[in-house]
Amino acid sequence: MGSQRNNVQKLRKTDNQERRPESSAVEENVQAIKRWERAILHARSKAEQVSDWIACTAGSGPVLVLHVLWFGAWVTVNSAVVGGIRPFDPFPFPFLTMTVSLEAIFLALFVLASQNRLSRQADKRSHLDLQVDLLAEREMTAVLQLLQDIASHLRVETSVTPQQLRDLMKKTDLKRLTNRMEELAEPGASASTKSDAEAESPRAAS
Repeated sequence: MGSQRNNVQKLRKTDNQERRPESSAVEENVQAIKRWERAILHARSKAEQVSDWIACTAGSGPVLVLHVLWFGAWVTVNSAVVGGIRPFDPFPFPFLTMTVSLEAIFLALFVLASQNRLSRQADKRSHLDLQVDLLAEREMTAVLQLLQDIASHLRVETSVTPQQLRDLMKKTDLKRLTNRMEELAEPGASASTKSDAEAESPRAAS
């Protein structure tokens, strides 16, 4: 029994030692992302902070309930339903309409300002992703070159042909890849371009 417990404890220790590097790497990445997000939040101006707070608060449940109570009380009081209270904004409630319109205008401006900041932040993230992907591609290209050199030095037969390795080790042409993606995103335009090219080819031959 004692030997079995020792073996179980040894297995648990080895499992913990194997998991520590992975968990530490994940924790390091999480902390780096937190620091980056915190730095972005602290870098906001006062106007951006106010816009974010208004946009966040305006979409909350308490604000919705407040508006429902406000509109309900306003319509009830100005419909001469409550006795003893003289309507100050009778139907069709022009003052309420003007107030709500002004609120909607200013709220839309604050929301647009907050969305613009978020879109700029999303662009920074996409650019960061692109840079990381390009660096990863360069690293993988170097790894493929090293593996090819090791395989050729040790005379190891591989299932990947040299032509396939050369294709993988080529530098990615971003402009050509972007144009290709645009062609795939617009099948109608690419099809029309092909049809125009096919229509012009017989004319050129004639």
